[in-house]
Amino acid sequence: MISRAYRLLAWMSCIGMFAVLMAGALVTNTGSGRGCGDDWPLCNGEFIPAFTLETAIEYSHRAVTGVVGIIVVATFVLTLQLYRRYAYREPLWYAGATLAFTIIQALMGAAAVMWPQSPPIMALHFGISLLAVASTVLLVLWISRISKGKLAGEDRSMPRSIYSLVLGACIYCYVVVYLGAYVRHTDSGGGCLGWPTCNGEVIPSDLSGATGAVFTHRVAAMLLFFVFVWLFVHIRKHAGAADRMTKSAMWILILVICQIFSGAWLTATIGDENWFIFTNMIHNFIITILFSILVDLGFQAWKRQEGRTS
Repeated sequence: MISRAYRLLAWMSCIGMFAVLMAGALVTNTGSGRGCGDDWPLCNGEFIPAFTLETAIEYSHRAVTGVVGIIVVATFVLTLQLYRRYAYREPLWYAGATLAFTIIQALMGAAAVMWPQSPPIMALHFGISLLAVASTVLLVLWISRISKGKLAGEDRSMPRSIYSLVLGACIYCYVVVYLGAYVRHTDSGGGCLGWPTCNGEVIPSDLSGATGAVFTHRVAAMLLFFVFVWLFVHIRKHAGAADRMTKSAMWILILVICQIFSGAWLTATIGDENWFIFTNMIHNFIITILFSILVDLGFQAWKRQEGRTS
């Protein structure tokens, strides 16, 4: 039912969109956002600009985004041709969402070049990229499951409370990610030196400026860990240890622990520019995988609600 060509195209979209997100993170972490000046889609007024490190990083990000954009369009068109007349609507949602988020992030990136944006808007740019990656992951997972005959709708029903809990966790996780992106775009990382304390204090006496931003993100991340513990326990109680929803929740819990420690590593390397860039990339890498699994868990929970009709 799923052709090799379609499967390959979906995987290319997924890997490519992940590369776009990581390339964008590299632009932010190296301060290369102005590497092409105020020009878009040209770079410093040229199709192939003169080489500098910042220009190379920014121009590479644009080139990767352009190529991946073409792949995303091709995936959407092929999905439309294959599934618009069939009962399967999911691939249309996933491919359509990927295309929409890709267009939005491209327009936001162009706007950021031509009209410098505020840190809150730039932080949202990362969030849109995260949603685009998650959409491609959903399509790849759907292809894998339908090929194996393991669609979530065929599994036993789950209490609606699980869907509500996962949905709340998705929204809250997105907020925590946004706070982290805001910290990065405001260069507030040095606001809390040391870990797990902040400037030698459990609760900083001065919560203004960068310290307040970083401390808020840390507290929000700690609460997110407990949300995921609750999520795992609740799903395991109703689904059992062998259910794939339980396995997804377990991976989410493992990854949030990794993310917390990568945040500690990030703080420890703040004085070394090269290591700080590397640890930032690791931090972005982990949260992207975590969020994608979490969104997939949300769709599984939605489709398996008790009393839901197809």
